[in-house]
Amino acid sequence: MKKYLSLTFQLAAVFIGTIVGAGLASGEEITLFFSRYGCKSFIGLLICMLIYVIMGFIIIHISTKYNLNSYNEFIRLVSPGFLGQVTDILTSIFLLSGSAIILAGSGALISQFFHVSKWIGIILMCCLSIYILLKDTEGLLEINSFIVPCLIIIITTIFILFISLSKDMVNIPYIMNIADSKYNWFISALLYAGFNIISCSGVLVPLSSEIKSKTPLKFGVLLGSIILTVIAFMINLMLMLNIPNIFQYDIPLLYVADRFGKLIQIMLLCVMWLEMFSTEVSDIYSLGKTIENVFNIPYKKAVIIIILLALPISQLGFVNLITYVYPAFGAISFVFIIQCIIFYFKQKSIH
Repeated sequence: MKKYLSLTFQLAAVFIGTIVGAGLASGEEITLFFSRYGCKSFIGLLICMLIYVIMGFIIIHISTKYNLNSYNEFIRLVSPGFLGQVTDILTSIFLLSGSAIILAGSGALISQFFHVSKWIGIILMCCLSIYILLKDTEGLLEINSFIVPCLIIIITTIFILFISLSKDMVNIPYIMNIADSKYNWFISALLYAGFNIISCSGVLVPLSSEIKSKTPLKFGVLLGSIILTVIAFMINLMLMLNIPNIFQYDIPLLYVADRFGKLIQIMLLCVMWLEMFSTEVSDIYSLGKTIENVFNIPYKKAVIIIILLALPISQLGFVNLITYVYPAFGAISFVFIIQCIIFYFKQKSIH
């Protein structure tokens, strides 16, 4: 029972770690997809949680039933036609650009705080990623089991400090009156959930193949989705209460933490960097498993190839990559989510 619970928590941590990367940990994703829409953003986050749970369960069910080993096999099974080929290619591009985004984010974070060259942050991320990735699935589980509790503790601490020092603003009438800049909050939430689900499929499919048992996987997704939504709620509220100032920063959450002194800033910086690291490992792990499966290139060699490809892409810039790559991929991902649901009910009706 203890081993079963431990595995469930490890899987929940991997799920959270895959989604909480450069964008969410810095506040940039929450600002772009949620905070700017005012109070409706909280409904958007709840919609995302629902999609995570439903789609997570469907991915686990299909992967274990058909004994799939990588997202490439999963996409080709669910969408065997032209659209599936496009989704497969775009997923690989997204995971590669995702790992590049995190290298850029690591460079931006270290550079902004320590006033050193961004290359220090980029090289540090590359070296540690290779070290963990060469441990394969065991490395993925280990690193997230350490990083995610750190994230929960630090974000909760900052949130409590923020609430205690902002009592005049933290009330429903004030929050309801925060101006929202656009009206597409529902579409924004669907796009955000879309690209996160494809990222998660890259990790959930190979994990389903190795763990076999659906129950801890499903409980891991459920627990991970709930914790992730609570973290996103806290970040979203802090960012909303700092509109419009947050729009001027690449890393809005670091601006919010500025008033709590250097120690809190350093703690947030550390956890943001660790969360970037955790998503970097998840993205490259997903892509590495697919390259191994499709091209028969050994997983460890695939990892090195991916990092060498991600390095030049990272030079396009952190915010540019998030602003343009994420929404475009979210649209493709949402179409794929609909295909997954149709496939799931079709195969259930056959058997």
